[in-house]
Amino acid sequence: MKRMMIIAAVGVLTACTTGDGGGGFSSGGYALVRPRTTNVGDGSMMVTPPREWNRVSTVWAIDDIRAVEDWTLNGPYLDSMSFVTGLKGGRYIIRQNKRDAQQVPKFRSDMTAPEITAMLESFYRVRAGSVDLTTTSLQPRQFMGYPGFQWDFEHLDADEVRRRGRVVGAVIGGKLYLILLDGTRMHYFDAALPDFEAVVNSARFRS
Repeated sequence: MKRMMIIAAVGVLTACTTGDGGGGFSSGGYALVRPRTTNVGDGSMMVTPPREWNRVSTVWAIDDIRAVEDWTLNGPYLDSMSFVTGLKGGRYIIRQNKRDAQQVPKFRSDMTAPEITAMLESFYRVRAGSVDLTTTSLQPRQFMGYPGFQWDFEHLDADEVRRRGRVVGAVIGGKLYLILLDGTRMHYFDAALPDFEAVVNSARFRS
C-alpha cells in the first residue's frame, strides 16, 4: 500500500528475498517484475502481471514479513499494489507498542469481510496518515476460487492528496490472502486498475 510504504514505518525494513519474477533489489530498493508468472509474498501465491512492474523493498513492520510484498509502476507515492499471502490468525499487519493509545486490531481467522476492512481502515487512520477515509463499496467476490470480498474506498492523507483503493481478498484455511491497489485519484489509480484486475484474476495457489 502506498501510504503504508511511504509513511507507515519509520524504521524501514530493507531488501527482502525476491520471487521468481525478477532480479535482486537495486541500491534504490527496487527490483524488476517481468510479465510472467511469479511467486509473491511468502511464495504460496502466484500471479501474472500483464506488463513490467517494480518490486519495492517492503516497509510494513509486520510480524511475518514474508507474508507481504509491494509493487509499484510509477513510484509508491503515485501507485502501489500490495500482496498479503497467508497472514495467520493472531498476527498484526503492523508492529505496534502495546502502550500506544490507538491500536490496529490483530487479524483473526474468523473475521468477516466488514471486520477485515475495518482492520485495514484502522491502519490507514492510525499509522498511514489518513485524515479521512470513506468506503464506496463492499461486496462479495470470488478470489482464487474461494468466497471473498471486494472493498473500494477513497482516502485523504496528511499530504492533502486524495487517493483511491481497491482490495480483493479472502480468508482461506484460516489465513488472510489479499491484493490491494492504491493510487492517486487523479490518473494513477485508474491507469493501474486494469493491471490490478488482471493480477487478481490470475492469482492462484502455488502448486
